[in-house]
Amino acid sequence: MIDRSRERALARLHSQIRACTRCADAGFIPRAFPIVAGKASDRVMIVGQAPGAVELTTGLPFSGRAGAELRRWLARAGIDEGHLPYRTAITKCFPGKAASGAGDRKPSPPEIANCAPWLVKELALVRPKILLLVGQLAIERFWGKVPLHESVGRSRRDGDRVLIPLPHPSGASRWLNDPANRALLERGLRILRSEVRALDFAGSAGKMA
Repeated sequence: MIDRSRERALARLHSQIRACTRCADAGFIPRAFPIVAGKASDRVMIVGQAPGAVELTTGLPFSGRAGAELRRWLARAGIDEGHLPYRTAITKCFPGKAASGAGDRKPSPPEIANCAPWLVKELALVRPKILLLVGQLAIERFWGKVPLHESVGRSRRDGDRVLIPLPHPSGASRWLNDPANRALLERGLRILRSEVRALDFAGSAGKMA
């Protein structure tokens, strides 16, 4: 059953997020272009680090090459392209390229603090049952500051939701070059598939009750 009041509240929140200029006003980025997508009824929420350059054109989260790889991972876990989860990030605007030229710049603590209230409000409205933490920054926010090999391939219950960490799918990351780390990713995707199936079963049981 669709909760219309929550959908309306989320639409208002998305409008507020897209109107935010805090980081641009503070000089962290040249212009604000916050990006977020999803519905209040989504049971899975993906939290990434920040949008990339491609997202400035599409206006949709995870639509660049890293996003394409993430969607392939999701497909292996039973989440198809036509039913993508709620998609958001620790910071909502493209932070620019890293000074090294390898990948995007990691958002600074003040930028993360500027965006933190938006994520809190998103979680309160969407109430996801599965929180997919993509990349180190998202993992640090919800899991704690640990090496990737100590979080990927595991899950943890956090109140009514399950936390599932995944590495960032960016081609700039070399973490997945190690076969042991690829095995951890596969384990994480198996956990995600199992949790998604459990959600589907619970939903079907609820309809029959």
